[in-house]
Amino acid sequence: MYRLLTLLCTACAVILTCLASPLMASETAAAAPISYTNSFIGITCVGIFVISYLFVLGEEFFHLRKSKPVIVAAGLIWLLVGLAYTLEGDNQTAAIAFRHNLLEYAELFFFLLAAMSFITTLEERQVFAALRAWLITCEWNLTQIYWATGGLAFFLSPIADNLSTALLMGAVVMAIGQHRVKFVAVGCINVVVAANAGGAFSPFGDITTLMVWQKGIIPFTDFFNLFIPSLISWLTPAIIMSFAVEKAKPTPEKRQTKRQMKPGARPIIALFLFTIILAISSNSLLNLPSVLGMMTGLGILKLYGYYLSRFASSVRDTGHIHNHHIANISDIRQMKGDHTDVIRRFDIFQVVERSSWDTLMFFYGVVLSVGGLASLGYLSLLSETIYQQLGATLANSLIGVSSSLIDNIPVMFAVLSMQPDMSTNQWLLITLTTGIGGSLLSIGSAAGIALMGQAQGVYTFYSHLKWSWAIGLGYLLSIAAHLWLNGV
Repeated sequence: MYRLLTLLCTACAVILTCLASPLMASETAAAAPISYTNSFIGITCVGIFVISYLFVLGEEFFHLRKSKPVIVAAGLIWLLVGLAYTLEGDNQTAAIAFRHNLLEYAELFFFLLAAMSFITTLEERQVFAALRAWLITCEWNLTQIYWATGGLAFFLSPIADNLSTALLMGAVVMAIGQHRVKFVAVGCINVVVAANAGGAFSPFGDITTLMVWQKGIIPFTDFFNLFIPSLISWLTPAIIMSFAVEKAKPTPEKRQTKRQMKPGARPIIALFLFTIILAISSNSLLNLPSVLGMMTGLGILKLYGYYLSRFASSVRDTGHIHNHHIANISDIRQMKGDHTDVIRRFDIFQVVERSSWDTLMFFYGVVLSVGGLASLGYLSLLSETIYQQLGATLANSLIGVSSSLIDNIPVMFAVLSMQPDMSTNQWLLITLTTGIGGSLLSIGSAAGIALMGQAQGVYTFYSHLKWSWAIGLGYLLSIAAHLWLNGV
């Protein structure tokens, strides 16, 4: 138990260091030598973070949203950090450090808000529903569906987030597999691995790649050097697991009708691609933060939403928006009598409301908590322990494995905060390993956790664990491919 607690504390310290990247820069350099790692305040802060993260890991058991404990932990940690510096007669450093961490979070927050708004708008316009319906009506056999869902997950996740991609493809696997438990379990594992692997070679594919790109450590085009290693990390277990898939037709069912995308879907897809290009060009050509391009694109989306709300035809609201505002619909019925339907026009703000606010708030808690711990001196301690003693390649490989137990976002924050002296290809390696390492266990990524809930009782921790050896083999081969192809 003692060793487990020690490991958890170390892991949390790794997470905490992630937010310290601002502390490594400029103004806070003078205060960096001060260390509180052995003080009562420092140990208390680590304990607070560990407890809050245990609640995060047990979200399914406690039914407590993961953002709540880490936001409270962030507040308590920074109060103690401020107290520690104040007792030393320094009432400036803690405030400067906090503002730096808050600025880092603000950039990430607005970037993600813009991206999530586009994804939820495409969902509301039934783009993903149309794709899902098309796959179901293709009348392919189980093997074809297995490869189609895995391939689409791999190539969709670099644009959409891996969570949305996994849920979409997982729904197809379950709709077609029905009572074929073995196929559904293997199909879900394939989708999770493919979604995580696809997000590793694109700055937009995962939060970790986005953070590395926004820090300016790796140029946008260099991420695509990870395409082949990422492909290997998916194909290796996919080929092995494919032998467990029956070469049979799905169970016959009622004929599925094709779903049509709502008006405006195609222009929104084009606008999303334009926004991505704008974010990339503003960063690479003008050296402006990529969030500027994303928010500009979001503003254009809002203007187009105004056009849809004024001039596009009204539609019967029976989807996510309808369910999300069911209370308002009930009020309207009471006021207007016997209405059984509510006709709504497109409202972009209702779409934005459906963004994953729990996730966005969770990032706040993690970033600020880790930043507070880093300001107490854990950054240099972890940097010496991990990178100086183990070496970059081994350290980056082991950190990727740790992301199967600890969320890869705080892990990557930790590495960015350490700012180890590494080549670009070593930074690509840590980007690769933290992206695909979460596939080793079902609880290692948001995609895996979400699908466990969607396919409850079929795709489980243990069904995934049975194939962890194949996923681990793909993990090792992808690292070897990167070391060979990219000359680390």
